[in-house]
Amino acid sequence: MGAGLAVTTPGERFGLPLPGGTSVSHVKVYDTIGPDGLAGGSPHLHTVCTEAYLVIAGEGMVQTLSGEGYAETPLVHGTIAWFSPGTVHRLVNLDGRLELYVLMSNAGLPEAGDMVLAFEPVVLADEARYRSHADLPANGTTTDDVPDAAMARRDLAVTGFGHWKSEVDARGAATGLDPLYSAAVDLVGDRARTWGSILDGDPAADLDASRAQVSALTDPSAGRAAIDRLGGSAIRSHSLLPDTRRMGCCGTLGTVMH
Repeated sequence: MGAGLAVTTPGERFGLPLPGGTSVSHVKVYDTIGPDGLAGGSPHLHTVCTEAYLVIAGEGMVQTLSGEGYAETPLVHGTIAWFSPGTVHRLVNLDGRLELYVLMSNAGLPEAGDMVLAFEPVVLADEARYRSHADLPANGTTTDDVPDAAMARRDLAVTGFGHWKSEVDARGAATGLDPLYSAAVDLVGDRARTWGSILDGDPAADLDASRAQVSALTDPSAGRAAIDRLGGSAIRSHSLLPDTRRMGCCGTLGTVMH
């Protein structure tokens, strides 16, 4: 994900964006043990996107560092948990069966490089070194291709998470996380120059369509506009449970609906 993947959004692929221009993926959270004795994914943050979890199986928690400090949010079947950009989050798989759907705002941005892993400062300070740890091999697309690299990345981020938690405990959230946020901005700055076109795609298209329909519904002079928009309705479907899965940041991923 660090290098940025090719993006085809639902609007481009099916002619109909998901609500709000979101993206959806199916995640089976890693059940291998990290350096602190807990099983789970790679701690990271998003610089632009809001993220939500819909838990469908298993038991775990998400550990977070944010402007509110450190928190542990339980995750069980039926839990919906969501958090804003800048929240460092780490999925912990307590029973080995944690499985969820992930919703991301601004479909396409996570794959474009919106994510920054919560490594220690010495790694974040050198972009080449950061990329060498953050980017999985370009030819690694399935769970058989890059398990060692994915787990090494996870373990380095877990160690980094411990560092940033200690900083928050000692100095408070605002001061403790500021160096991490500064490094994140530096790491994604150049890539963000191209993200306007992604935001102008599904997210803006869905909002613009809603605004246009509200305007048509409330404007007598709009004539048949509101009726015609309803007449252009459609339905699409897509499976997120393919036979082939790939290594992700938090677990193995079904086909990402982006």
